[in-house]
Amino acid sequence: MARNTRVFAAIAALSLVVAACGGTSDSSDTTTAGGGALELVKDGALTVCSDAPYEPFEFQAEDGTWTGFDMDIMRAVAERYGLALEVTVQPFDGIWLAPKAGTCDVVASSLTITEERAANAAFSDGYFDSFQSLLVRTEDKDALNSLASLSGKTVAVQTGTTGEEYAKTNAPDAKIQSFDDAAAMFLALESKQVDAVLQDFPINAYRATKMGTSAVSIKFDTESEKYGFATSQENTDLVAAINASLTEFRANGVYDGIFQKYFG
Repeated sequence: MARNTRVFAAIAALSLVVAACGGTSDSSDTTTAGGGALELVKDGALTVCSDAPYEPFEFQAEDGTWTGFDMDIMRAVAERYGLALEVTVQPFDGIWLAPKAGTCDVVASSLTITEERAANAAFSDGYFDSFQSLLVRTEDKDALNSLASLSGKTVAVQTGTTGEEYAKTNAPDAKIQSFDDAAAMFLALESKQVDAVLQDFPINAYRATKMGTSAVSIKFDTESEKYGFATSQENTDLVAAINASLTEFRANGVYDGIFQKYFG
């Protein structure tokens, strides 16, 4: 059973000691550069909750290794503090509450920062900007390319997402069908059970490029949605550690390298 543990390390105020192998350290002691202790649910590991697979942000490679834009950033954060990366999969709806419940240390799941979610979780700085979009079968690209064109059509959304909220607010004449995971939505589109998938643009665009049987017909002119990593509101040291890592990764090219890997 997961337990909260305070772990410490003798570490210089402006430097970090990372295990030479890039994974776990020989000690379960971990301290931030500012001297604060990280509170983790498991010794020697950064435990991540995610609704996976959700390509290209979180999924498993053929050898079982967790990869994707979010996972590569989380792995870099873990290695920066001499920690292993562990991943636990759970449904997206309410996933931002998982750290408070002790299920994991941090949520990395293409999670948009909203006021409602921030009332019950602490978010890192935004690390990715996104928009809502519509994914349709290739032959329907010209016909289903606006909110008005969705009248009477069945639109798939994922439960608990900003896409679901957007669809219900802006496409009242469409038949909104909620799914628990992205894979089910894509399968429903391919099998013609639904007419379109409304969700974040990078996920839809990646799917269209990968499969070749669907296309993004429109990117909706919404305010940019910023993704953030979520922790419990009490775990301020971990939020600070993630933010410090993001700042460093943007400065030293690590972030750009990961971005290019998945988005070109």
